[in-house]
Amino acid sequence: MKLYHHPLSGHAHRARLFVSLLGLPHELVEVDLKAGAHKTPEFLALNPFGQVPVLDDDGVVVSDSNAILVYLAKKAGRSDWLPEDARNAAAVQRWLSVAAGEVAYGPAAARLVTVFGAGFNPDEVIGRAHTLLKRLDSHLSGRDWLVGLQPTIADVAIYSYVARAPEGNVDLSGYPAVNAFLRRVEGLPGFVPFAQTPAGLTAA
Repeated sequence: MKLYHHPLSGHAHRARLFVSLLGLPHELVEVDLKAGAHKTPEFLALNPFGQVPVLDDDGVVVSDSNAILVYLAKKAGRSDWLPEDARNAAAVQRWLSVAAGEVAYGPAAARLVTVFGAGFNPDEVIGRAHTLLKRLDSHLSGRDWLVGLQPTIADVAIYSYVARAPEGNVDLSGYPAVNAFLRRVEGLPGFVPFAQTPAGLTAA
């Protein structure tokens, strides 16, 4: 099993974190985004969208971080990470959509401005990030995990960009439930950290 990734990509970190949490043997293949390795014919043959992460499981190629989470949970037969019952399966899917939507256009976009020089309006994306964080903090108040009583792929999908939101000038200090959630994820057996970058509020 090969996982094509980049250490500063939160999408790639989701996949790397989950394969580690599952304890699955895998080979990490770093894709040099700065050098344009994700736009080469060889990489585009794996993922025509030219994005990391990509999972190559003995010829079964899966791209998109959330799709990789679903694939790995299903392949490993881990219904604890991806519930089978309709209610909780739908709840997990809802948070995967949040990860692909509100997270991508909020804290992830804010971090893209400071770390990669993206041309988003900082005030706009930081504002979106705080709107999301208020909702997330409210949801997590009085509960440990996003869905049910144990961690699921929903938690994995949300973690990376929220944990590194300060790199995009998004202050997490006003969200105690979110911070407690981040520490719980970091305490899971097999946790691997997302590389930190001295940007935004972390540029001491």
